[in-house]
Amino acid sequence: MKSKKKGTAAVLHIQNFHLIDLTMNLICCVTMLLGIYVRQAVSENAQCFSEFSLSTGICSDLLGEAEVDDCCMNPNYGYTESDGDCKSCRRAAWSEWSPWSKCTVSCKEGVRQRQRKCYGIGVCLDPEDLGTVQTESCAERDCCPEEGGWSEWGSWQPCSVTCENGIKKRQRTCSNPPPQCGASCKGPAEETADCDIEIVCPIHGGWSNWGSWGPCQGTCANEGREPPTHVRSRTCTNPPPSTVPRGRDCEGSDKDSRSCTGLPFCQIDGNWGSWSEPTPCSVTCGIGRQTQRRTCDSPEPKYGGRYCHGSAQKSSVCNTRTPCPINGVWTEWEPWGPCKPPSMRKITCQTRLGTRRRVRSCEGRAFNGNPCDGEIVDHGDCYDIKGCIMKGVLSEWSRWSYCKPNCGPNSTQIREKVCVPDISGYSVRNMKIFSGNPLFLCEDVEDEREIRECKNLPEC
Repeated sequence: MKSKKKGTAAVLHIQNFHLIDLTMNLICCVTMLLGIYVRQAVSENAQCFSEFSLSTGICSDLLGEAEVDDCCMNPNYGYTESDGDCKSCRRAAWSEWSPWSKCTVSCKEGVRQRQRKCYGIGVCLDPEDLGTVQTESCAERDCCPEEGGWSEWGSWQPCSVTCENGIKKRQRTCSNPPPQCGASCKGPAEETADCDIEIVCPIHGGWSNWGSWGPCQGTCANEGREPPTHVRSRTCTNPPPSTVPRGRDCEGSDKDSRSCTGLPFCQIDGNWGSWSEPTPCSVTCGIGRQTQRRTCDSPEPKYGGRYCHGSAQKSSVCNTRTPCPINGVWTEWEPWGPCKPPSMRKITCQTRLGTRRRVRSCEGRAFNGNPCDGEIVDHGDCYDIKGCIMKGVLSEWSRWSYCKPNCGPNSTQIREKVCVPDISGYSVRNMKIFSGNPLFLCEDVEDEREIRECKNLPEC
């Protein structure tokens, strides 16, 4: 579907290329109000884990039961309360986008999706309105499989044996018509039938089943020496080899021997020794683990005696009562400042480069955590087009948007061509380098929009 939005004659359009508006100001204010990450003051007990996965939201390596405040002295930890959901001790942050799902259909057009989640204490900001689910069109292959048809059966092949009964085969091909787009034909490509050569075959000898094991050549096993053996036998009578035509005798030996097993030794059951002293706490801050061990050596089991029942190791929670360092986290960059000339020469509405700066803040650092890595101030080149009167031209097609809504019928995506200022007189094509809001005439330019349907979305 294609539509056009007619431009209004002799009207000056003001285009904002930077997020200097009321929404960004509100976001900045919210960020400042949040300030340094404040841990929730929760007193009830929870199951404390030493690992939280930001990609899966799963807690692992259970330490034991502790108060949430104590568990969250380490921001890398996680905990579960009565609802069973795993929660992160860290400051609220978005997970990475999941891998794209498989296309909803195996052929022709469908959609695929990816997701992200907000984990941690607080609220994840979404200034670009990316949401938690993104949906886009996909096509695994352009055609769908179509089954083929079988040819006529070929001639029977010779019988598989040279005497008495065997089998014979015949084949056909999937070519009438050939299958399309990777499909095949239903049914077998080969058929078998019995056949009889009417010639007597020789009978080859076969072994009977092994007889029972004879008695052991001893009554006990001596420690450190090979145990005694016992013997069993069989006969070449299942069937016996034929005389005319002469069949082959059985191959192999008619005797078999093995070591006797199960001869008695005196059994000694194992018993645990004393528990060791607890190990030092596994961490230097927050909640950790102490371990004690014992050995099955008082006495150790011998000659088939039972091993000690129970665990050789036990763990308990230890609390250092020391909060863990929390590293600083950069806020989003503030909007770029005004474009300034590097000298006394005028740069407004000129093709001369100026410079501008933007800043960001390092927030959330506590308990001697690391400061943010990187610079607090960023400088960049710019062209000042604030208030410049420029010609309006039609942009290139934008990228197709994500499908909206993310499920059910009637989902669509769009792309657009819009009126933008003509920057052909500059040496760059990246609009991000331009500073200020120009005035540009769109009298002879009409915006264009295309809408297309997204097919085969999952049900809501």
